[in-house]
Amino acid sequence: MGAPLSTWPWENFGIFKYMLYAPFVAKVLHERFYVEDSNLSFNWCLHLLILFGLRGLLHLFWNCYSNMLFLTRNRRILQQGVDFKQIDKEWDWDNFLILQALIASMTYYMFPFLQNLPLWNFKGVICALILHVGISEPLYYWGHRKFHGDYLFTNYHSLHHSSPVPQSLTVGNSTVLEVLIMTVLIGIPILGASVMGHGSATLIYGYILGFDFLRCLGHCNVEIVPHRLFEIFPFMRYLIYTPTYHTLHHTDKDTNFCLFMPLFDALGNTLNSKSWQLHKTLSSGSPSRVPDFVFLAHIVDITSCMHVQFCLRSFSSLPFRTRFFLIPFWPIALISLLAMWIWSKTFLVSFYYLRGRLHQTWAVPRFGFQYFLPIAGDGINKNIEQAILRADKIGVKVISLAALNKNEALNGGGKLFVDKHPNLRVRVVHGNTLTAAVILDEIPKDAEEVFLTGATSKLGRAIALYLCQKKVRVLMLTLSNDRFQRIQKEAPPEYQSYLVQVTKYQAAKNCKTWIVGKWITPREQRWAPSGTHFHQFVVPPIFSFRRDCTYGDLAAMRLPEDVEGLGCCEYTMERGVVHACHAGGVVHSLEGWTHHEVGAIDVDKIDVVWKAALKHGLRPVSSGSTINKN
Repeated sequence: MGAPLSTWPWENFGIFKYMLYAPFVAKVLHERFYVEDSNLSFNWCLHLLILFGLRGLLHLFWNCYSNMLFLTRNRRILQQGVDFKQIDKEWDWDNFLILQALIASMTYYMFPFLQNLPLWNFKGVICALILHVGISEPLYYWGHRKFHGDYLFTNYHSLHHSSPVPQSLTVGNSTVLEVLIMTVLIGIPILGASVMGHGSATLIYGYILGFDFLRCLGHCNVEIVPHRLFEIFPFMRYLIYTPTYHTLHHTDKDTNFCLFMPLFDALGNTLNSKSWQLHKTLSSGSPSRVPDFVFLAHIVDITSCMHVQFCLRSFSSLPFRTRFFLIPFWPIALISLLAMWIWSKTFLVSFYYLRGRLHQTWAVPRFGFQYFLPIAGDGINKNIEQAILRADKIGVKVISLAALNKNEALNGGGKLFVDKHPNLRVRVVHGNTLTAAVILDEIPKDAEEVFLTGATSKLGRAIALYLCQKKVRVLMLTLSNDRFQRIQKEAPPEYQSYLVQVTKYQAAKNCKTWIVGKWITPREQRWAPSGTHFHQFVVPPIFSFRRDCTYGDLAAMRLPEDVEGLGCCEYTMERGVVHACHAGGVVHSLEGWTHHEVGAIDVDKIDVVWKAALKHGLRPVSSGSTINKN
């Protein structure tokens, strides 16, 4: 059993904890519809709902800013990423808002002088400021030092310090006891000013939101306070802390205990000697570390564009699914679509570390449907080319192209850029060699015949040529006799007979191994015999229409267990899983290969890449994988 007030009474409620706000909503609705001459402007419950809604948004907006790596990467204080473990630990960060809302409602009924407060009272601001500096600040400093004692730290405050990378949501990662004490400290200036007859609605809103703003500032892990301010006004460094200042408290733990004013650390001899110099260094915006590997992704659709850490951190930490709560954000997403189409360039989305190497994901600011617009092709290629040249300029070793960024019709699987810039130092990789290997690994070793759609595509060609050399009969669905013959002639003469052109789905009515590289409808799936397994490398995946058949996953691999700082899912992939083309770039980087992987897939390298991936600890995730079966 834990220490008293160390756990939340509603920690097992899940989303139903928000039902604790229901009495406030009921009170507002009752006064609105059932109380005559009610005045909502003086409805305390309505004000609490608005205030605590604003507080939640404030923390979320700060979190969004902290994770906008394209803006903040050069001013980040701690360079490690926020991983899934920290996100899960901070999942219920807003518990403190619920508790403080309940306490505020009780306080209103306990103290009549809080009723019918004026909108504004300047004297109240002065009183609150004096009470904050004279009482709340020193009490917090003294209490904070006590919470770093053995018993209180072990049973209470260690939870807050268990987050390796401070974020605005880390503010709420505290125990009940700590929140109760913080509530008292917040209440002293507000109640004190009100007792003296100088309270106001503006004071309540302003002080509480200002309090939250400064706490989020200290935990944002981005240095935004200019050092120039302290050079012009040296005394200011003792009146307001900085993100660097508070981050040092999280890393060193025995210094920088103050709430917002370093003056009290100076008086208590607990001011970290590195505070000012480190702040000066970070606020100058020094260039960030050059990544070793870059995965160049693109946006899939309107809804999935919100599946990033700088929009909704918790949402992006789970595999993407369309959710109803995203509907209100659609107008913002549409505006972003238009803005990115007009102004934006490739930007940094996320990062993680693998064996000391920095891996980043950059995004081309284009949505999936735009890749199929004839007028958009040149602009997309220009964005991709600029990203490759930028990576080459800063010293990136490998850049891997995602999905539509390596479309054959668009740029020949990246070959266009390599041919245009023959002196590139960065290696351009489409990752399809490993994608083919993942798909082939799922094919039963005793398979004698397979049915292949998308047979003349880059992946289809490689799969067909590989399987025919294993003496597997490949039924290649294509209407183009020329394309089929070109692929057939690439196979050694003794294996060419294993490649068979078919033009209708009926030809596969007796084949139980379907490899789907081109989207097929439920009607076309009907031709598959009962017990068929659908392997697929088509995006989006086909509908699981047949109950008497099984469906494989998209080609993907799980990153090695020693990956660090990974806190977002790659589209619909599970945590720690990436698309095979992403994994292909990772393997290329880890192996230190110096060749480009563009254009047609080299069938002879499929086994080489596969063995290299397994050697480095990457694992297939498909249930049909022979590795997983073993």
